Amino acid sequence: MSRNKDIVILGIESSCDDTSAAVIKNQLMLSNEVAGQSVHRAFGGVVPELASRAHQQNIIPVVDQAIKKAGILLEDIDAVAFTCGPGLLGSLLVGTSFAKAFSLARNIPLIEVNHLQGHVLAHFIHENILDHKEPVFPFLCLLVSGGNSQIILVRDYLDMEVIGQTIDDAAGEAFDKCAKVMGLPYPGGPLIDKLAKEGNPKAFTFSKPRIPGLDYSFSGLKTSFLYLLRDEIAKNPDFIDLNKADLCASLQYTIIEILLIKLRLAAEQTGIKEIAVAGGVSANSGLRAALHHEASRFGWRMYVPPFKFTTDNAAMIAITGYYKYLKGDFASLDAVPYSRVSIK
Repeated sequence: MSRNKDIVILGIESSCDDTSAAVIKNQLMLSNEVAGQSVHRAFGGVVPELASRAHQQNIIPVVDQAIKKAGILLEDIDAVAFTCGPGLLGSLLVGTSFAKAFSLARNIPLIEVNHLQGHVLAHFIHENILDHKEPVFPFLCLLVSGGNSQIILVRDYLDMEVIGQTIDDAAGEAFDKCAKVMGLPYPGGPLIDKLAKEGNPKAFTFSKPRIPGLDYSFSGLKTSFLYLLRDEIAKNPDFIDLNKADLCASLQYTIIEILLIKLRLAAEQTGIKEIAVAGGVSANSGLRAALHHEASRFGWRMYVPPFKFTTDNAAMIAITGYYKYLKGDFASLDAVPYSRVSIK
């Protein structure tokens, strides 16, 4: 499809506990509205049924706000893109159903988007007309979130291959579950990041996996962390409170080192020096600092997204929809959401 005409995409994201809508004109973001769900904090994690109910309440107001903030009319929208998966099925159904209804009512194309692909393509969102810093193909993307830890070879906007991934738990899951064991409230990852700045990263040693190739594993680390707490609490019930900052710093240091070992190997094997990071864990200050250090050490050109694009948001869905629109890659009204899938 020709790029001579401005293309306006409405993006819908509802894969987990954030309801988001965004409007993008070509690569320029006009709006990106997000409604969170605080109800899950009391349960120490996302409750799927509560999440889907909250999405039902939030979807129409969020979309309305996104369109108003973008300063466009309904008839300006060329297509609606929505997250089809992976994610929580109940949450995905809300966004999918809304997108289908919007597409049908406006008689515009429907575009299904892989959530993971959206995280990678967040690097191509422009916040202003002078914003052109983006990775050059081919590049490697370290995608790290609560549900995924992957190294992705990105050959083009819609040509991606997972060359390494976790065989069990994700890095973000390791952060959150270890935080829960220490009694930190949900979500624990940001709190560990904050406390780690006050601690000694070498205070405690945890096991690192010995997985061949470029794949990850974090289950052994979680077990090692749990056993340390069990043994030390048996000696001193106040162990966690007395060592919380050091525990957080050591845990964070270990997770980051596990991630970087495989990323360095991937860069070495492929010879690629264009390196990007995406996903919720990419907001971690320790990981960002370590990546920039590695970049200066190995001559990488490092791309780190703005904080607003690290967590789930509809702008990344809209930008992916834009590139799929250019290819004429549209979905039918028979499209169904999926809870698990890799990048395809």
